[in-house]
Amino acid sequence: MSPSVETVLAPNPGPYTGPGTNTYVVVDGGEIAVIDPGPVVEGHLAAILQAVGDRTPVAVLATHTHDDHAPLSNPLARRLDVPVYGYEPGPAFDPDVRLRDGDSVRVGNSAIEAVHTPGHTADHLCFMMRERLFTGDHIMGGSTVVMEDAAAYLDSLYRVRDLGVGRIEPGHGPAMDDAGAVIDAYIDHRRAREQQILSSIRGGAGTVDAIVDAVYASVPDELRAAAAHQVIVQLRKLSADELVWFRAGEMGPSTMVELNAEW
Repeated sequence: MSPSVETVLAPNPGPYTGPGTNTYVVVDGGEIAVIDPGPVVEGHLAAILQAVGDRTPVAVLATHTHDDHAPLSNPLARRLDVPVYGYEPGPAFDPDVRLRDGDSVRVGNSAIEAVHTPGHTADHLCFMMRERLFTGDHIMGGSTVVMEDAAAYLDSLYRVRDLGVGRIEPGHGPAMDDAGAVIDAYIDHRRAREQQILSSIRGGAGTVDAIVDAVYASVPDELRAAAAHQVIVQLRKLSADELVWFRAGEMGPSTMVELNAEW
């Protein structure tokens, strides 16, 4: 019998979380693992425990340590008397077992394999189980992703594309079939953003703020800070690629940006 996946939606909707965090209960052979328990909310804990039911829990896993994904991991694991798995400790998160790329956790007759996917955060893991990929915040349904490192993020997109999975179970938003097409669209979007930023500078945008105005003209006010962050992260990559340079050492909204004279 094939493994099944049940979703328990955390009650934490918002501009960065969409409808809320998807907590996944993975079931195989009467055993279960919980992926991304989410924030510490008593009602959400109760809903996860109800989903677990009388089946045998074996593991709690977190894709990364952000507060909408990991903090309930340790309290839930104590209730279930199972170990917590993750890449490294973080705020309100302390894994019993640190996973590295290629490590796996058995659930029934299946293996959940850790795939290190830095970019959104340095500690980010995706989890692959047969044709499914649980992507946390590496790929989200209906939204792009806030990055810490644009070069690492793009490399991680290529990495998961090469896995050949068929279905994406994201940390936020609906599940997505035709995973290869979804990942290709993410790669195309990142490449297009690079070109938009370069085009905006060529057109006269000389500061981070001006680039945000040009590239993210329709972004709501509550997401403008995130847009500026994205521009700064992308500019760091473009600087490493020797396509742009900065007139100031510390990046911020008023930092002066120019194209590399040789580009």
